[in-house]
Amino acid sequence: MEGAELKQPLHDITVVALEQAVAAPFATRQLADLGARVIKIERPGRGDFARDYDRRTKGLSAYFVWVNRGKESVALDLGTDTDRALLDRFLARADVFIQNLGPGAAGRLGLGCEVLRARHPRLITCDVSGYGAEGPYRDKKAYDLLVQCEAGLVSLTGDVASPARPGISVADIAGGMYAYTGILTALYERERTGEGTALSVSLFDALAEWMGQPYYAEAYGGAPLTRSGARHPSISPYGHYRCGDGGQVFLSVQNDREWVALCERVLRQPALIRDPRFADNPLRRTHDEELTGVIEKHFAAHTADGVVALLDRTGIANARLRTVSEFTDHPQLAARDRWREFGSPAGPLRGLLPPVEVRGREAAMRAVPALGEHTEAVRAEFAEQASSGADASGADQRPAG
Repeated sequence: MEGAELKQPLHDITVVALEQAVAAPFATRQLADLGARVIKIERPGRGDFARDYDRRTKGLSAYFVWVNRGKESVALDLGTDTDRALLDRFLARADVFIQNLGPGAAGRLGLGCEVLRARHPRLITCDVSGYGAEGPYRDKKAYDLLVQCEAGLVSLTGDVASPARPGISVADIAGGMYAYTGILTALYERERTGEGTALSVSLFDALAEWMGQPYYAEAYGGAPLTRSGARHPSISPYGHYRCGDGGQVFLSVQNDREWVALCERVLRQPALIRDPRFADNPLRRTHDEELTGVIEKHFAAHTADGVVALLDRTGIANARLRTVSEFTDHPQLAARDRWREFGSPAGPLRGLLPPVEVRGREAAMRAVPALGEHTEAVRAEFAEQASSGADASGADQRPAG
């Protein structure tokens, strides 16, 4: 019922995560925001190495805070029989097991998908790797920027003079999102079949999918693609343009209707519509430098704010280039009340609500855990289950459905 206090969609789902860095933690944080219980297994004393990436968030790692909200941190030494047996008890009660250890590490621990699926038919397993389980790169270490390089993304990012890394962890995010959606799909399938499944996602395959448009453009376009800085490589006008006060405005024209509006109502030069250099988008892109000169000559008589107002009135998409600080204070986020506080070992932190809005429910934005914060409580919980007859041998005793 709308407005009523409703349980989160995944409130009865337990996820065991043997995870580190960004990709798998990003996937499980999405599940935690939907109400899943995520038990994050960390190394005693050191924990997930992403905890040490930086100290920029009140002494905590910005990476770790970002992808580990809402989880329970349990420190286990999986080299000991006691802690290994405890992990087995976790798995006997889990719905999902996800891991992104180094190549072959899960198998050496007896946590390969074949072994786990044989013991727990309803368990959904998800292996996140760098390059997949076969092929010459199978055992190659993989980190975000390196995968971006292998997938060709960095060759397209930057300006003509030099390539550049995108400002966020694109390969990790891509892999994490495919793991997340794959797990949700497997949970849906299990509701109908009663059976779990084994999923695998590689960062390379995830980013390769995102490289689809550049692939088609170069494979069938007859010429290699080139870096275009902050301008669009295929569409024109689409990029940044100087204004009379020294400011810059980004704008985008996506179709001929918008091109006509730009020429007639913004640039006040209707003759440009039929100019043979600019008659369609491929021609405009070929002559982008000349078109940029035309646009900037007109914008020189206006301030950046004035250009934005004119473009808005005309229905031409536009934006101002904001810094991270300016994004933080974005009026759209404030107007829509998108910021919330959540806990952490360093005290309250502010973060954004997840992008998917479910009417009548707000995402569970629980605290970022300290290393091993939940170890003793979880040990006691599963010790009680074992002593009361809960299965610790690996046979899944949960009812279907």
